Amino acid sequence: MSQYGLTTSKGVVFDLGMTSFLQQAPGTSPAGADLGQILIASGSAGLLAVVLCALGYGHRTGKIRVLAALAERSEHSWLLRGLPGWSALPLRLALLSQLVTLVGLYWDIALRITQGRGAGPLANSAHYPILFGLFGLCVAGTLAMVLPVGEHPGRAALRLSGCWQAPTSGLLLGLAGFFSLLGFPLDAVWQRLFGQDVTLWGPARLIIIGGVSLSLVAMALLEREGRFVRTGRAETMRALYVRRGLLCGALLVGLSLFQAEWDFGVPQFRMVFQPLLIAVAAGCALVAARLWVGRGGALLAVALFLLTRGGIALLVGPVLAGPAQAVPLYVVEALCVEIAAVALARRPLVLGVFSGLLIGTIGYTSEYVWTAAAYRLPWSPDMLPEGVLMSLLGGVCGGLLGALLVRALRGELPPARVRRGVFAVALTGIAAAVVNGLVGAAPGDVRATVAIDELTSQAEVRIEPAPIAQHPTWLTITGWQGGALHVDRLTEVAPGVYRTNEPVPAHGPWKTIIRLHSGRAILATPVHFPPDPARGKPGVATPSQFTREAMPEYQLLRRETAPGVPSWLWPAASSVVVAGSLAYVLALAWGGQRIGRAISGPPCAERDQPGSRLATEAS
Repeated sequence: MSQYGLTTSKGVVFDLGMTSFLQQAPGTSPAGADLGQILIASGSAGLLAVVLCALGYGHRTGKIRVLAALAERSEHSWLLRGLPGWSALPLRLALLSQLVTLVGLYWDIALRITQGRGAGPLANSAHYPILFGLFGLCVAGTLAMVLPVGEHPGRAALRLSGCWQAPTSGLLLGLAGFFSLLGFPLDAVWQRLFGQDVTLWGPARLIIIGGVSLSLVAMALLEREGRFVRTGRAETMRALYVRRGLLCGALLVGLSLFQAEWDFGVPQFRMVFQPLLIAVAAGCALVAARLWVGRGGALLAVALFLLTRGGIALLVGPVLAGPAQAVPLYVVEALCVEIAAVALARRPLVLGVFSGLLIGTIGYTSEYVWTAAAYRLPWSPDMLPEGVLMSLLGGVCGGLLGALLVRALRGELPPARVRRGVFAVALTGIAAAVVNGLVGAAPGDVRATVAIDELTSQAEVRIEPAPIAQHPTWLTITGWQGGALHVDRLTEVAPGVYRTNEPVPAHGPWKTIIRLHSGRAILATPVHFPPDPARGKPGVATPSQFTREAMPEYQLLRRETAPGVPSWLWPAASSVVVAGSLAYVLALAWGGQRIGRAISGPPCAERDQPGSRLATEAS
C-alpha cells in the first residue's frame, strides 16, 4: 500500500480521537494554521479584555453609566422580570451568544465537509460567528461580576477585593467563556504540532464544545442566584416558567452538539456512541427541566430544542448550501420523564435513575425508529445489545447529574457524602462508556474488489471475507470535499456482493472511500484521493476495476498527519486537555454546591429586612 502513502496493521486498536475525516482541501497551505492569524485572534481577545476592564472600572467608580442603564433596562423585560440587572443583562447576552456560536459551529462543520478546512482561524467565514459568540460568553460572565454596585449579590458571592463582591455564577460563566475561547487558538496550534485533525471530537475542539455546552449550567445558576436576591419582586409565574424552560432547552441543544458527526452522517467513531450521547443529553436536560420548571417542563425543553435545532438546520442547509442534517427527537424521552415524575417528582435522585432506565429502553427504541426515517446512517441490529447498555448507562448517569443540578438550584442539596458519591458515580459511568466506545478491533485480510461502470459510474463492490459485511452497522461509499457530501449505503445483491445506488464521485477534488463498520471494527478502502503537493501526498487513482486491502479507517483518514512528531507528545498533550476539561467540570460542580448551600436558608430579601432576626445576626 505504499503507493497510497498508507500503512496497515492488525490486532486491537485504541482510538483516542486521532481520526481525521473532514480533511483540508488540496492545494491549501501546509497543515496547521497561519500563526499571524492566531496572533490577530489573540490580539483581538486582548483588546476586548482591555475595553471590558475600562468599562468595568468606570461602572464601579460611577464614571460610566452605560452598563447601569443597560442592566436596568434588562430588569424590565417580560422574560427576565424579577431578576437584578447583574443577572438579567448577562443572561440575555449569554443566551444570544450561545445561539450565535451554535450557528457558527454547525456552519463550520458543513464547510469542512463540503469545502475543507481553511488555512487559519480567520480563513473560514464560519469562524467569525464562533469567535463573536465565545467573546460574548466571556463578556457576559465579566458583566455579571462587575455590575453589582450598591446591591449585595447574595450569600454565595465571592469577595474579590475589600468592597467588591461578585456572584459565584458570574465567575463560572466567565470561566465557561474563557475555557471555550481557549480552545480556538489551541486548535490552530494543535494543527501545527500534529497536522490535520479536523474531526469534531478533536481534543482542542472538544474544549470549545464542552465550554459552550456546559455554560448553560452557569447560566442556570446565575438565574437562580439572581432570583434568590430579588425574592418578593414582581414577576409572573408564566415568565418564570418560560425562562427556566428556555434555559433547559438551551442545555439540551448544547449537550446535543456532541452528536453533530452523526447528525450529518459522517461519524468517525462507533455507532454505539450516538445512543449514549442522546441518552446523556436527554437524562441530564429533561430531568432537570421537569424538576426545575415543573409539569410539562421536559416537553417545553424539547419543543424549544426542536425549534432551535430545526432553525439552525434550515439555515446551515438550504440557506448556506450545506449538507442536510438530522435532529434527534427526544419527544418520547420527555414523555418518559414526565410520566415518571408523576410518582417520583419529590425524590429527584430516584427520578433521575428511573427516568434514565426509561430513556435507555423506550427512548432508545423510539430513536431507533427515527434514525431509520431521518438519518443517513440509521441504527442497525448490529448494535444490539451494546447500544442498549450504552444508552441505559448514559440515561441513568445523565439523569443523576440533572437531578443533582436541580437540587443545587433549589437549595436542597443531599448530604455531602451522598452528593459527592452520586456525582463521582455519574462521571465515572460516562467515562467508562466513552472508553468502551473507543476500543475497537482491526481484523486483517479484508479486501474490497470494485468494478465501476464507465457509462453510469455505478459500482459493484465485493467484500472478502463475506461474513464481515453480512450484518454491518454501515457499509457505504462516502465522498467529501467535492462541493457536497456523498453518502451512499450499498445494497446487497449476493452474499458479499453490493451495488451502489448513485454514481461514485471519483474525480476532481473528491475524497472517496468505502466505509465498513462491523462490530468493533471501522474499516476503510480508498477509492479516490486527489494529490496533495503541499504535504507531499500522492493521489489515489480510480481505475475501472481494482482490488485494495481494507485498513483501520483512521490510518487512511490521517494521511495528512505531520511527520516526525515524537510519540510521547500526543498522549502528553491529550492528558493536559483532559485534565483541563476535568478541572472545568469540577469548577462547575463546586459552584453549584456553593450556591446550593447559600440559598438553602431564607431568601436574601427576608434576611435583609430591618428588624429581622437574620439581619440582626448579620449586623
